Amino acid sequence: MTFPRAIAVPPEFVTLHSPACTAIWEVRPDEAPLWRYWGPRLPDGVVPPAPLRDTRPEPSFSLHFDQPLSIFPTMGMGWFGQSALVASRAGQDWAQAITAMRVEKIADGVIFHMADNVARIAVAITARLDPATDTLTLSTTLTNAGDDVLEVGFLASGNLPLPVDADRVRSYGGRHNSEFVAIDDALTRSQWRRENRRGLTSHDCFPGAIVSCADGAAYGAQLAWSGNHIQSIEWLDDGRHQWTMGEALAPGEMRLAPGQSVTTPELLATCSADGANGVSWAFHRAIRTRMTWPDGVMKPRPVHLNTWEGFYFDHDLDALKELADAAARVGIERYVLDDGWFKGRDDDTSSLGDWVVDARKYPDGLMPLARHVVDLGMEFGLWVEPEMINPDSDLYRAYPDWALHIAGRPLLGARNQLVLDMSLPQVRDYLFDAVAQHLRELPISYLKWDHNRDLTHAGNRAKFRAQVLGTYELMARLRAAFPDVEIESCAGGGGRIDTGVIAHTHRFWTSDCIDAISRVSIQRGFLQFMPPEVMGSHVGACPAHSTGRMQSMPFRAGVALPGHFGVELDLRKLTQTETDDLAATIARYKALRDRLHHGRVWQGEAGDSVVWQAHGDEDQLLLIVTRTAPTTMRHQPHLRLDMVDPARRYRLTRDGTAAVDMDGAWLARMGLPLPPMKGEEVLVYELSAR
Repeated sequence: MTFPRAIAVPPEFVTLHSPACTAIWEVRPDEAPLWRYWGPRLPDGVVPPAPLRDTRPEPSFSLHFDQPLSIFPTMGMGWFGQSALVASRAGQDWAQAITAMRVEKIADGVIFHMADNVARIAVAITARLDPATDTLTLSTTLTNAGDDVLEVGFLASGNLPLPVDADRVRSYGGRHNSEFVAIDDALTRSQWRRENRRGLTSHDCFPGAIVSCADGAAYGAQLAWSGNHIQSIEWLDDGRHQWTMGEALAPGEMRLAPGQSVTTPELLATCSADGANGVSWAFHRAIRTRMTWPDGVMKPRPVHLNTWEGFYFDHDLDALKELADAAARVGIERYVLDDGWFKGRDDDTSSLGDWVVDARKYPDGLMPLARHVVDLGMEFGLWVEPEMINPDSDLYRAYPDWALHIAGRPLLGARNQLVLDMSLPQVRDYLFDAVAQHLRELPISYLKWDHNRDLTHAGNRAKFRAQVLGTYELMARLRAAFPDVEIESCAGGGGRIDTGVIAHTHRFWTSDCIDAISRVSIQRGFLQFMPPEVMGSHVGACPAHSTGRMQSMPFRAGVALPGHFGVELDLRKLTQTETDDLAATIARYKALRDRLHHGRVWQGEAGDSVVWQAHGDEDQLLLIVTRTAPTTMRHQPHLRLDMVDPARRYRLTRDGTAAVDMDGAWLARMGLPLPPMKGEEVLVYELSAR
C-alpha cells in the first residue's frame, strides 16, 4: 500500500484585501481551505510561491499526509491541534474531515461551502474583510446532513493563524467593581486559554484579546456574544499559533436534529502594523457600523444623570424633582430614574418581575416626575431588569416555573434573585407587555437594562445559549416597537460588554465603580475594544461609594470627560465650588463631544504614573493627560506622540493658556514637555496642524 503525501489537484488561492489587512487561503475542492496568510496588507497580486505542502518536507515520526492549519480544522484525521468542531452521533462520526468544498464570492468576502460526506455534516464559513473598517468577520454554519441527532460539544466561530513572532497576549479579567484588569501572558509552546462559564459575558473574562508581535504589529479578536465563551491560542509545529474562539457549550446544549442548522456568533478580528492602537481603530469603526440609532444617526451623546448612588431605593418625589432642578441648572440633558420605582421595591429582596409603579412613593404614577423632567428640557429614562425575578414577588408566586431551575436541585440565589427562563415565549411576551406599557404611557426615551447575577441552574436541559438568544429577541422586539428609545447594557456594571449586545443597545455602563482612579484603567481597557461614545463614564460622589477614596471634582470630572459623560450623585449636596467645577466640565464636554466621539482614539503611557489618550485625527487632536499618583521624578517626563505628522507643525493650547507651536517631528521623537501636575490631575490639550 502507498500513502500519497500530497493532493495532485493544483490549488487556487483566495485573497481578501482591505486597506490595512490581507487574508489568503489555499483552496482545493476536496479539503478545507488552508490558511496561508493573515496579517498587515500585502501588495495586490502577491500570492504564495508554491502550495504549502510543497514547502514542508515530511519530518520524522510524522504522518505521510501533511495536515496544516485550515479554516476548519477537525480532529481524528491528522490534525492534532484545537479542533473547530467537537461532535458525534451516540459516539459515532466523531472524526471529521472535509471531503467537498466550493467557494462562493460575496461582497467583501467569500463563503466556503464544505461537506464531510462520511460524517454527514455540511459547513459554511462566511469570511468578510470590510474595507471600511479593516475587520475580518468569521462565522460558521453547521448542518446535520445525517439521519440521527448530532451532539455538538464545541463549534468554533473562527480559527485564525498568528505569525511566528507573535510573543505576548493581553486579555482582560476582573470582578464586579474592577472590570478590564489587564492580564499579560507570554505565548510559548504551552496552550493559552480563557473560558467563561457564568452565562453572560462576565466581569472576569472579556471575550477578546490583543496579541502583540516582536515587529510591533498587533492582532485583535473579539466574539460578538453575550454568553459563555472560549478562546485559546495554541502553538503549531511550524512555529505559528492557532487562535480559536467560540461559544462554550454545556453538555447536551446543542443537539441538531436531521436537517437542522446552527450558526455561531460572529468573530471579529483585525491586525495592524501600528500595534494595539491600530487594532482599536479597526474595532471602533466596526462597532459603529453594527449599531442602529434612532433616525439612523447618532445624536450628540447627552449629558446623563443617574439617580442610583444619589438615592438608591429611597425614592421621594419632591427630592427627585429637586434633583432634576439642580441637574438642569448645571446643564444635564438626560435624567434616568434607577431601581426602586416599582411596587414594594424598598431594597433588593423583593418585587423584581412586578413592573408596576409603587403607589406609596408615586401616588399619581411616574408621570409627574417624568413631566417635570421633560419640562426642564431633559430626556427621561427608566431602569429595568427584565430577565430577573425575586422569589418574593407576585410574578414568582403566580409562575414559579418561569424561573430557571433544575428538578430536584435547590434554587441558588444571588442578590436575592433568580433568573427568568428567556427561552419561553410566554416569558418574553410578559416582559414585552410590562415594559411596553410604561413606554407607551410615559415620555421615556431611554432604558437602563440591568442583569445583576450569574446564571447557574439553567434548566434541566442547559439553556445558556437560549437565554442569550431570548434576550436579544426581546430587545429587538422592543426596539422595533419603540424605535426612538435607546437602551443601555448594564450587568452589575461591566458584566455584559460585548459586540453582540451592542447591536441591540446604545451604551454600556462600564462599571459600578465610579472611583476616578479605578476608572482610569477600567476605561482604558474598555477603549481597546469599544468606541468612547458608548462608554458610560460618570462623575461619582466623594468619597467614592465603592472604594471610600476621596478625589477632587476637577479630577473626577476630567476622568469622565472622554466617554459618554454622566453624573451619579446627589447634586443638592455639592458645595458651590464643586457645582461650578462640574458645570464647567459639562460645558467643556458639550463643546468637545463631537470631536471626542467621531474620530480615532490613541492611548499611551508616559511613565511616572502618567497616561494619555488622544481623540481625533492627525490634523486636529484632543490630548487628555492623566496623572494618577504623585511624581517620583524631579522633572516631568516628556510625552511622545507617535501619531502626529512629523512633516507638519502643530499649534498647542491647554485650558485657555497661550498657544505655542511645535514641530511634529519633535513631538513624535522627543515629546511634549509636561508642566508640574498634582498626584490626581487631568490636563486637556488641543493640537491643530498648521
